[in-house]
Amino acid sequence: MKKVRIAGVPEHFNFPWLLSIEEGAFEQRGIDLQWTDVPEGTGKMIEMLQAGATDLAIILTEGIIKGIIEGNRSKIVQQYVASPLLWGIHVGAKSRFRDISELKSAKIAISRFGSGSHLMAYVNAENQGWDTGALQFEVVNNLEGAVKALTNATADYFMWEHFTTKPIVDSGIFRRLGDCPTPWPCFVIAATDTFVTENSGALGHILQTINTYTSEFKDIPSIDRTLANQYGQKLDDVQEWLSMTYWSQSKLNEAVLEKVQSTLKGLGLVAQKLATTDFFTNQ
Repeated sequence: MKKVRIAGVPEHFNFPWLLSIEEGAFEQRGIDLQWTDVPEGTGKMIEMLQAGATDLAIILTEGIIKGIIEGNRSKIVQQYVASPLLWGIHVGAKSRFRDISELKSAKIAISRFGSGSHLMAYVNAENQGWDTGALQFEVVNNLEGAVKALTNATADYFMWEHFTTKPIVDSGIFRRLGDCPTPWPCFVIAATDTFVTENSGALGHILQTINTYTSEFKDIPSIDRTLANQYGQKLDDVQEWLSMTYWSQSKLNEAVLEKVQSTLKGLGLVAQKLATTDFFTNQ
């Protein structure tokens, strides 16, 4: 049995992985796929890939592209979620801020530098016409840290996936001022260069298996109720999320790669753009 380590956020996007592992789909192909939840998000997974602490990661598109440009020894092996991620823009319940326009000089809570919460803060600032060079950040590690930071006013706002944070909004801890969708497909599957080089056969089996699950995922009877129970969500919220979420079984489009690289460089978040071949495998 080939042991393979994989990491991802503990969110509803990744339930197809948990389901396929639970049903023994990878074991049938001789693979012991060991899942690790990473509530800290993409910034932490970038570190894990670089350190060899995981073989694979389900990671934000913009995060891994930035990481590879900056020397992370990994490759994008496939697109995972083809739809955009809807980033909610949240303030604490007692915050004085009532509109996104008021956040121009506010301090932003982020899980890590290089994380989605960090990079999308720049995208949102650009959308608003703000000076992206003047953004201020407070590292809070994860969603729990953001709750503390916004409640204690050590940071002013926090961007995180809309539906993951909705129970916190519904409970009156956060207020959502609006949303900022990613201008590209949100999640990809990344692997370390070492894993790609030494385990091409196992990688092919893993992709074939998860692609079978994601292509059939929405057709699973009562999957909306299962997800609502698994992640503490309201049924109608899960149904709305399912209606706007599309998994992919294809390579990441080169035009998407170009758009992300150009956006990151235009925002001053990377110093250069790389060739397409630096990001993709021959798998």
